[in-house]
Amino acid sequence: MRVGVVTFPGSLDDADAQRAVRIGGHEAVALWHGDHDLRGVDAVVLPGGFSYGDYLRCGAISRFAPVMTEVVAAAGRGMPVLGICNGFQILCESHLLPGALVRNDHQKFVCRDQRLRIENVATPWTASYTDGQEVTVVLKNGEGGFVADVATLDRLEGEGRVVARYLDQNPNGSLRDIAGITNERGNVVGLMPHPEHAVEELTGAGTDGLGFFTSLAAAAFAS
Repeated sequence: MRVGVVTFPGSLDDADAQRAVRIGGHEAVALWHGDHDLRGVDAVVLPGGFSYGDYLRCGAISRFAPVMTEVVAAAGRGMPVLGICNGFQILCESHLLPGALVRNDHQKFVCRDQRLRIENVATPWTASYTDGQEVTVVLKNGEGGFVADVATLDRLEGEGRVVARYLDQNPNGSLRDIAGITNERGNVVGLMPHPEHAVEELTGAGTDGLGFFTSLAAAAFAS
């Protein structure tokens, strides 16, 4: 599959995401925030970083980038879209996912290995995992606390749209320990931790994150 990775001004993890895409067995296609087309890709990754310097709010300016017009339209047609960290923030700002990401409750940037439980394996980004599988990936954020009103949280829980949940210790104050969610259709996933930093033993972070990228092939085969 051809997987587009968008670079915004201030993106930090776009090269890492491209590498993870390739290790996952796909062709990585570099997309630019000013692009007006998606170059025929089959899926899109919005990487982590500090797009547009995180001015106003994280992801608030990125939602107006020309490429996001195309991403929103493609997501509406069912294209798989993964937003990692800042990408998750952009998905919420673009209203592709509900809720918002706010400053960590302890008011500090956190960077560490984080245990997660995968709770939805019916998305094209999680099909390689087993339901309830526990994984460890890298977490690094200053504004990673997921918040939403009670009705939205109850709907996410009731519809099985919580993709991943923090284990052991909540690192940022995310309500109900939510680390990632999906949209109603299941093709759009937002995840605060960084699976792209845990795709090969060389980095010392293990390979627990690789499933987010190999899942695309598994989901395509299943469909």
